[in-house]
Amino acid sequence: MAQTPAADVDSYLAGIVDIAGDRGRALARLRALCQAELTGFSETIAYGMPTYTRDGAAEISFANQKQYISFYLMRSDVAEAFADRLAGQDMGKGCIRFRKPDKIDYELIRDLLAAVAAAPGKIC
Repeated sequence: MAQTPAADVDSYLAGIVDIAGDRGRALARLRALCQAELTGFSETIAYGMPTYTRDGAAEISFANQKQYISFYLMRSDVAEAFADRLAGQDMGKGCIRFRKPDKIDYELIRDLLAAVAAAPGKIC
């Protein structure tokens, strides 16, 4: 995973090479969804990527990788509840990989975020 020396999410996004391009817009949209849905969470940089924590536990992250954008869902209970909708996604352990920014399923992301925000649960 590519890590950043950015101290905050604004700096992280500003460091994206194509900030005005497709990737930059996609990452900004992911951030906006996180901010809208994850009320009461703290936004920080952890492990070199934007991360959203509740009560000190990281539950969501996203990152700009060399070949794709990663969305990290660190809640196994939510992943299990959405198994049918996640089945067609390019998945890694705890992450969804979007190889093309225009293929990001923002409705799925919004629904995952809403489920995470609804109640604390088991962290992977």
